[in-house]
Amino acid sequence: MKTRKCKVLVIGAGPGGYVAAIRSSQLGLDTVIVEGERAGGTCLIRGCIPSKAMIHAAHKFHDLAAHAKKGGHMGISIPGPAELEMAALKGWKDDIVDRLNKGVEHLLKSSGAELITGWAEFKDAKTVTVGNLQIEAEFVILANGSVPIELPFMKYGDGVISSREALDIDKKIEHLVVVGGGYIGLELGIVHRMLGAQVTVVEAMDSVLPIFDKELRRPLELFLKKNKVKVHTGVFAKGVEKMKNGKLKLNFIDKNSKEDSDMQSVEADMVLVTVGRRPRSEGLATTGIALDESGFVKVNEQCQTNMKGVYAIGDLTNMGEMLAHVASFQGEMVAEIIAGKNRIYNPVAVPAIVFTEPEIVSVGMSPEEAKDAGHPVLVGKFPLAANGRSLTQEAERTGGFVRVVAREDDHRILGIQAVGTHVSELVGEWTLALEMGALLEDIAGTIHAHPTMTEMTHEAVLATLGHAIHIA
Repeated sequence: MKTRKCKVLVIGAGPGGYVAAIRSSQLGLDTVIVEGERAGGTCLIRGCIPSKAMIHAAHKFHDLAAHAKKGGHMGISIPGPAELEMAALKGWKDDIVDRLNKGVEHLLKSSGAELITGWAEFKDAKTVTVGNLQIEAEFVILANGSVPIELPFMKYGDGVISSREALDIDKKIEHLVVVGGGYIGLELGIVHRMLGAQVTVVEAMDSVLPIFDKELRRPLELFLKKNKVKVHTGVFAKGVEKMKNGKLKLNFIDKNSKEDSDMQSVEADMVLVTVGRRPRSEGLATTGIALDESGFVKVNEQCQTNMKGVYAIGDLTNMGEMLAHVASFQGEMVAEIIAGKNRIYNPVAVPAIVFTEPEIVSVGMSPEEAKDAGHPVLVGKFPLAANGRSLTQEAERTGGFVRVVAREDDHRILGIQAVGTHVSELVGEWTLALEMGALLEDIAGTIHAHPTMTEMTHEAVLATLGHAIHIA
């Protein structure tokens, strides 16, 4: 067996791992990164990027359908209905993924990091084998990521799929049932609805997207109703049966019911299970690294594990949300810590985005969270319907708005949320405002370009101060 010694060994080339490897190499550290599948990880290969490509394609198809209606739309009409070829759509999506995968590989190579493809098996916390190669490192960064949770009574296969398989569907489906009304299930469910499939959502909680407050959820719930996405809340999925006609039958029951006779069912071509993700921490038993009861690696504010010189970042850890941008931030931070810089993970704000239609964005505290934390609260809102750029993009049709939460006494901004088409692109300014401790007056005194949707941030702040210009 060959042996490769290095300063830094990164396990996993997802958005946390490859950023950690690139930054380590930039800092002059001999770095090896091991990836079992393709560089880019869940986000790039089978998550964020391909799902956003599918979302964009679904919007295009949906818009073309509007132009094909009698009389057309916007003065534009096409002679007949748009046609969908799922295999071609999948090919277009895969081409984007391939380009980005090659881009990550190029960035790793250019930085000087060595990418090794294969599954790492740990001999101890700082020694792994990959095939016939043994790698020994002074420092290790675990970026193993996460995988979809599989329900024990509804195993994947035979038409029961995870988000991974949902992004590789290459044929039209008539009816998709989604188990789980969180952001992954709703994003993918809305994609297939806009592509023409019937969609039914089954959710155990009393509402979809329960992490967001009712005011933010309302426009999305109206969209689901208007577009005939059937939503069952407060129910438990109980299992899937294969029917003689080749369809699947999902059985579910009200969570408060105790009688099997109350069981309901729905037929589908496929059942998409999106009930969460779990850390990919199996295989760490030989390392001595401490895990919590849910399988997450325990880390401190510097992402250090209980083993000296071993760090863990991203979805694998109990530090922060399961978000690609969190993993990337932590990967860069850990590389700099290993190089001797003094850093800790203590962000003021982490943006969260749901790419449904309409999109939902949140950074910082909601009004209720701010009140619960003891802050005297000011709240201001501005509707998309009063913004010129929103109107020119038809973004106002979903009834969205931007909402600002601030302290009443010193006007420090505590949080900003929005719901509506295209609002995800506004979140950078909001996150920066919270990180810099901005006051309402800081944004009110900043000239925002016209006509843009960013003007809504300015107007929402003015509304919070009591003198918005473009709403009465």
